[in-house]
Amino acid sequence: MSRRVVITGLGAVTPLGTGVEKFWDGIKANRIGFSFIDKFDTERTGVKIAGIVRDFDESAYYEEKGCFDKKEAKRMDTFTKYAVVSAHEALMDAGTDFSDIDPYRAGVIIGCGIGGIDLTLSEYGKYLEKGPGRISVFYIPMMISNMAAGTISMKTGFRGANFDVTTACASSTHALGEAFRKIKDGYLDVALAGGTESTNVEFTYGGFANMKALTKSGDLERASIPFDKERSGFVLSEGSGVLVLEEYEHAKARGAKIYAELAGYGATCDGYHMTSPMPTGEAAGMGMTLAMQEAGVSPAEVGYINAHGTSTGLNDKYETAAIKLAFGDNAKNVKINSTKSMIGHLLGAAGAVEAIVTAKSVQEGFIHATVGYKVPDEECDLDYCGDGNISTEINAALSNSLGFGGHNATLCFKKVTG
Repeated sequence: MSRRVVITGLGAVTPLGTGVEKFWDGIKANRIGFSFIDKFDTERTGVKIAGIVRDFDESAYYEEKGCFDKKEAKRMDTFTKYAVVSAHEALMDAGTDFSDIDPYRAGVIIGCGIGGIDLTLSEYGKYLEKGPGRISVFYIPMMISNMAAGTISMKTGFRGANFDVTTACASSTHALGEAFRKIKDGYLDVALAGGTESTNVEFTYGGFANMKALTKSGDLERASIPFDKERSGFVLSEGSGVLVLEEYEHAKARGAKIYAELAGYGATCDGYHMTSPMPTGEAAGMGMTLAMQEAGVSPAEVGYINAHGTSTGLNDKYETAAIKLAFGDNAKNVKINSTKSMIGHLLGAAGAVEAIVTAKSVQEGFIHATVGYKVPDEECDLDYCGDGNISTEINAALSNSLGFGGHNATLCFKKVTG
């Protein structure tokens, strides 16, 4: 059995705003969602800038069916709240609660790279000061990264396949890919899939900074500059993205609004290094090739790639190499951008939020600029949309995610026809 899978609902919490409408407006206006860290003294880490969600008012959701009340909120870590709100928005956008579908054929697959790190630190502080007897009884169920998917199931009644994917920065792209396959192969009819992350604590910044992954720039406009020769590391961010994936015939029968078809998924591993991508780009390139093959499109038919594009020295040049391997002579013709130029790196949520951008881009025929890109790098010599936004029909597009450990994931989106 092989069935078509389409995207019929979107939800997001991002540094550019809570809600897809606000987020997408920011993307189209090329707004930068970075701000100066004010939660702690930045002198010790040297990291000054982050992608912080500033407009998330959890009390606004206390009366929303499908979200949480005040009591429930106290028993949820921030990453779970973000995911629940994104899932709620995605279902509202889809225009149905899917109660017509057998609940065991409705699934939830949410990626998360780290989970409740802020909570872990606070509870560890209690442990050090007062002993293990003072650790909250809610610590474990609040901290574990699978709780986002579990809580969404409790809120929606979706009882099918439900799990968390943790593959670092590729987590939510893998989550979307696995959900896509569940529907395509006939195990599910609908899925809420995506990712979530909230790591806005000094401890996390310190860890990434010590491995030289984060920029220490103090310039909001030049902090995250993927593929630019002056790039100096990524901007750490938080947020979530959840998409409704639905079997095409069901979506068509109910007259659903369809953003794009999710038509291909490629997953590979470098098997090379803990943090560095493979220099040749071979495995990441194969991930793109596999996604295109499953979608039935050639490199010449792909007009746009939403790159992983972290703004680190190694990722950007090795991802460029991977694109060249996958696309051959067509690599010079494809438009490439990085959404991280505006929102930074959402870790486990990055792929989902970037999938939302890719789906919207296919729907509207719009490719955003890689904001802040100014200085060409001879090792990154493709078209990174440095001259501004582009309006053009997109029949097929890719979204890449590359995670520590060598995890590569690519999704292929197509304009819906027929």
